Order: sequence, then C-alpha cells, then structure tokens
Amino acid sequence: MAAVAIQGVSRQFGTQVVVADISLELQPRETVGLIGANGAGKTTLFRLITGELPPDKGTITRARGLEIGFLRQEPDISLDRTLHDEVGSVFAELLALEEKMHSISAEMAEKAEGPELAGLMQRYERLNAEFITAGGHKFEARMNEILGGLGFAPSDYLTPLSVMSGGQKCRAALAKLLLQNRTFLLLDEPTNHLDIDAVRWLEKYLAAHHGGAVIVSHDRYLLDRLCDRIVEIEHARVTSYPGNYTNYAKVKELRLLTQQRQYEKDSEFIKKEQQFIEKHIYSQRGKEARGRRTRLQRRLEAGEFVTEKDRSTRTARIKFDRVESGDGVVLRCDELSMAYDDNVLFEDLTFQVPAGGRFGITGPNGTGKTTLLNIILGQVDALGGGLSLRPRLTVGYYSQEHTQFDPNRTIVDEIRDVRTDFSEQDARSHLALYLFTGDDVFKTLGMLSGGEQSRVRLAKLILRQPQLLVLDEPTNHLDIPSREVLEDTLSDFGGTIIVVSHDRYFLDRIVDRLLVLRREGHAIYEGNYSYYIQQVEEDKASAKGKVRAAHERKKKQVARDEAKKPGPSPYDRLSIDELESMVIEHETKLAALHERFADSSVYRDPEILAELQEELEAVETELAEIDAAWQERVESQ
Repeated sequence: MAAVAIQGVSRQFGTQVVVADISLELQPRETVGLIGANGAGKTTLFRLITGELPPDKGTITRARGLEIGFLRQEPDISLDRTLHDEVGSVFAELLALEEKMHSISAEMAEKAEGPELAGLMQRYERLNAEFITAGGHKFEARMNEILGGLGFAPSDYLTPLSVMSGGQKCRAALAKLLLQNRTFLLLDEPTNHLDIDAVRWLEKYLAAHHGGAVIVSHDRYLLDRLCDRIVEIEHARVTSYPGNYTNYAKVKELRLLTQQRQYEKDSEFIKKEQQFIEKHIYSQRGKEARGRRTRLQRRLEAGEFVTEKDRSTRTARIKFDRVESGDGVVLRCDELSMAYDDNVLFEDLTFQVPAGGRFGITGPNGTGKTTLLNIILGQVDALGGGLSLRPRLTVGYYSQEHTQFDPNRTIVDEIRDVRTDFSEQDARSHLALYLFTGDDVFKTLGMLSGGEQSRVRLAKLILRQPQLLVLDEPTNHLDIPSREVLEDTLSDFGGTIIVVSHDRYFLDRIVDRLLVLRREGHAIYEGNYSYYIQQVEEDKASAKGKVRAAHERKKKQVARDEAKKPGPSPYDRLSIDELESMVIEHETKLAALHERFADSSVYRDPEILAELQEELEAVETELAEIDAAWQERVESQ
C-alpha cells in the first residue's frame, strides 16, 4: 500500500495553476527526488501532502498511522531556547519521565523500610523500564551524533538560537526533525547551509533511514546517491522517471530528442496535408480533399500528432571566445601559510596549476578556501611562504558575495557597459545564452532573484574574455538547469580555472585536480571529487583493517592469559591496592573516551562513532568487574 496516494489533484492560487490533475503514488520505503524550476510548485506539493493546503480538486490519501516529518526552507523552531533545549525538546516525554524518576528516588531516600518504600521502589522500577525501552539512556548520544554530524560543536549547545545565524537555525531545524524519527520525510532543500562534510554525513544518515522520503534539492550528487526515482514538476504536471538523477537526465534528453524529431515529422505531414486540402478542396479532387480533411481533423482531435515544441526549461550552451592558455605554470604556491590570531587556516601549502588546468578547492567551512583565493588574487597577504602568478595574465574573478548592482538599470544595459561596441541586439543574443530571452532582458536588476543576478554576473565575467577564471562558489543560488549551463560553458573554456565549490556534482564534471582543506591539514588529489572519496574510503578501510587485526590479536592474547589464571575471576587474586590502581586506570580511560565524544567530527562518521561506543562499553564492563572484585575484597576483611 502506498504511503501517500495523490489522485487527480489540482491546486491554483488566483489565476495561477500550480498543479493540474496530477496523480502520484509515494511508497513507504522509497526515496524520491522532486525536481523542477523555481516556482514550479514543489513546496506547494509538500504542503498538499501534509494537509496544510487542501486541493481544489482530487484526493490525497495517507496510510493509516503515517508520521510525516516536514523540513521547510524557513526554519520552524523556537528562538527563545538554547540550541540544546530546542533540539532536545523532541525528547520532552523522556525528560519528564526522567524527572519523575529523580523525584521518586529522592522520596525513597527519605523513607525507612516498610510498605511505602516498597511501593515507591516498584513504581521506580516500572518507570525505569519504560525509560530504558524508550531509549532513555541513549537520547543524549543520539542528539550529540546528529548535532555533531550537522557541524555543531558542544560549545554551541548553550547558545540561544536567537543569536545564531540563519544557516545555523536551518541546521538546528534539520537536527530536530531527524531526531523525531518520522517514518516519512519531506525535505525541502536539506543541504542548504551545510558544508561539504555535513552534506556527506546527511547523505549517509538518510541512506540508513528505513522509511520513505521525498527530497527537493539542487544537490545532484545527493540525488544520485539516494534516490530510487525522480519526479519532475513542469508546467503544472508531474512526470516520473525511474532511477537516480543521472538516469533521469539521460532518459529526459532522449525523450526530448525523440519528441522534437516527432514534432518535425508530424509538422511536415500536417503541412503537406493542409496544402493538398487547400489546393484541391474545390477541384475535381474535392471529395478526396474533404475526406483527407476529415481524417486529419479526427487525428488532431485524438492527439495522434505532436503539435507543440517541448516547453521544458530552456537551456543553452554559453560559448567563450577563443582563449589562448599558453604553456607552463600559471600559478605556483610554495609552503604557503595563513592564520588569523590563533586560528591556523593552513600551513606548508605547496601546489602548482598548469596552463589550461582545472584546479578545484573544497573542504568544510572555516578552513580558508576563500582566503586562499584572496591571497592568489593579491587581495590578502599570506603569513608565510611564496606565491607567483604568471605576469600580464587577464583574470576574471567571481566572488561568493553578490556585488552591488544599480537596481534601476536593466540587464541589457549592464551587459552593454562591459562591451560598449555591442548593439542592443548583440547584448540580447549574448543574454539568450544565459536563459534571458524576450522581455526578460529589459528587467531591472532590482527585480531579479539571487539566481538571476548570478547569471548576469557570469555573463559579464565571460564577456571580459579572461585567461584565468577564479570562481568562488559559482553554483550558489543557481537552479539545476543553470548549473548545467555553467558546467557546459566551463567545459568549453580554453583557459585555466581555479574554483572553490561544495557542489560535488559540479566538481566531478569540471576539475581534474582537487585540493581538500581541513582543520587538521590538507591534501591534493589527482582527480575529481569522486576520485577523492574513493581514496578516502580505501585509506579508511586499510586503517580499520589494521586496527581490527590488532584488536583481534589483543583479544587472543587476553584469552590466552585468562586461560592460565586460576579461579572464576582474573581480579580475585589481586590486592586491594592493585584493584584500586586498576579502577583509577579505567576511570582515566573512561574520561578520555568521554572527551572524544565531545569532538563533533566523531559524529560525522557512523563507523567511527560505533567503534568508540563499543570501546566505551568494553571499558565500562571491565571497570564494573574490577569494582565488584574490590568490593568483595573490602567486605571480606
């Protein structure tokens, strides 16, 4: 049975039809990627599914007992609490249960032996059993895992949400939603405001989710890794494509090509038929012409012909004028280092970028990616090391921050400022490559969305014909069609590219070398993002294999040692002083392990977290055995 069944649903706002007579089934354990142009109706569909909006026509059926978790783009959280208290409010019932247990425990401490104490003890045991069954001893660890995975540090926990940034509030809302364990998730741009590590953690978390999910995202890499199906909203209709995003792109391209060919074939047939009818309708062949007119009309009404060109989102391939990249090295960095006060961003950073190279830079937030670009451009001085950029090189820089536009200028005027030799038609032709057509080019800059402004900036940058492109997060604010236009453009560029990006799909398509900056250090990989991940996974598997082998050797040695010891417990023959020393040793180990749990990076890797928890449980078990032996020795004296 479907988790959600949508049958013949329509919804409009005023005269704008958002969805028209759509039917769709969402399965309980299926992950669906929901895509479409901005304003196509993706969020409206989510609100229809939750029941927040009623359909104008049709029905939406939800499976009995279905628990839906809805992540909105605007965070739905209370700003009056700290991060810990707001996210922890998910466990309000557990916390209330824990409070009751503390209260009963306090009462028990005041009671002497008797039936009243026995009643309190029974009540405490019942509550404790309920607390354990509901995961009472694990909820703090789960909260730490999710907050850490999404990039929060323990030092953030007591910070009021009211003073946090918009991105932090969105991450807090996502953490709260994930902790609710809903069986069916509706996620509207969940990777917004996440750095590349947090996105990868979220991807692994969602891959392990046992329920269904519908995800709206511009992150094509995530859609590739998670989705069983892609559903596209276009022109108020929905179309379903099996498989992930890459499969969708291939199937749709083939469908559009087939449809275009059929349109041309049918148009030619209809044109010839109409010409015959017009020529012979009043001639001796009039009877034949009238018969062909009737048949043509019948087939047209039956929808047998493709009579309209596909109205899918427009795409274009932006062409650079020929750029001579030359030979040799364009950029050389030698033992570069940078820090602000005690915050070391990077040190001993050495690399070269050859002419025509595509050099990518990625890593978590706060590791110095934009600072490195500013050093390359001569806008910031490094603390140490050397950097040389080929002289007389024309450089085009796309900054992460939007430059200030005059809101009253039109797009076409902005372009003609860069190329004064352009006529209005020249400017319009250039802008068409960036998906601005018709009257779009006469929009004022103040009317544009963030994505449209980004496309204008790219249009101006390319008109300057740089030999080196330095790009800082160029896909921010761009929808998927615009990102794909940019990728096609950069593939055709003959010069050199240095680009900072967290868009993994973009990095896969564009770069041939990748610098990964991390707080603990940096590394350069001779390939794209997928190659980097492959190397990381191989290194991790090798390291885990070594650790596992060492652990097995230790277990075997302990077993051999235990076999040689007489008595039921290896600790019974030890003195009180020796046992006390072992207690102190194990308590020190426990403290060190608990300190590792305070490291947010631990929670970004479920395997590392599981190993750490296993080690913690082993030390706690040993400590309990040693403590029991110590108690026994003390009581026997």
